[in-house]
Amino acid sequence: MNLHDLLRRIGLWLAAAFLCTPVLAQEAGVYRFSPVNQYGINLTAAYWNPIIGYVSEKSGVKLQLKIGRTSADTTAFVLAQEVEFVFSNHLFSPEREQLGWRVFGRRQTPAVHAQIVVPADSPITDLAALAGKEVVFPGPEALVSYKFTAAHLMARQVEFKTVFGGNTDGALAQLYSGKAAAAGVNSQLVEGYARREDKKYRVLWSSPPVHDLALMASAKVPEKVRQAVIQAFVGMHQDPKGRDILQQASVHVGLTAAAHFMASDGSEYSAYRDFYRTAPASLR
Repeated sequence: MNLHDLLRRIGLWLAAAFLCTPVLAQEAGVYRFSPVNQYGINLTAAYWNPIIGYVSEKSGVKLQLKIGRTSADTTAFVLAQEVEFVFSNHLFSPEREQLGWRVFGRRQTPAVHAQIVVPADSPITDLAALAGKEVVFPGPEALVSYKFTAAHLMARQVEFKTVFGGNTDGALAQLYSGKAAAAGVNSQLVEGYARREDKKYRVLWSSPPVHDLALMASAKVPEKVRQAVIQAFVGMHQDPKGRDILQQASVHVGLTAAAHFMASDGSEYSAYRDFYRTAPASLR
């Protein structure tokens, strides 16, 4: 068994275990961390578990992964206040900003774009050709991959049929199996998927650049705990042990080995907030 397969199996086992995390975990001194399911559940767990293991050890704050079977399920945990830390861009609508989540960091990666893509050998060459066809998205909560791309299709008056794949990997699997004519994606994630699965694609539309997802803490997290977690995330790439963990995890999911976490006050996410001012009502 090679390392890639082993990590996938470990990720699947750990993900299954964390799906059963008790709601009262924090009462035992555990803080739950819910990253949006950008990949399949096993790959999501395989990426994040080494990282939060390091952050837990370095900060002295025990973090535990809590993810649902889909990105929408994971966000439901967040909205139900069942977690204390997140990696997400699902909390920038005016209503959700009232919940008190505070941005404290982000992942330092190249800017991402919302994109509408088709397989490289698809006969479809423009958005108008998607009229009446199925377009697959990761899920209804996916801001960049779904809401940005669907809003653009609506603005172009392209009447399409919406399909959800649960996460980006699921959506792209449907695209390449021929179940959908096109996919709404995050450029970073489709690039990673294409490298891992040896797939080719063509971009029909790409949005202006936006930042990667945000690390956020619930308003109920004590300031001392929040600061310890911030320092562990932000300093991870400067510590040889942390840097090695980051590099291995990043390469595993198709990110560059230079990807790391940096501090943020949330001001970089104005494009996400601006979206809701003009978005169709069905996408707010």
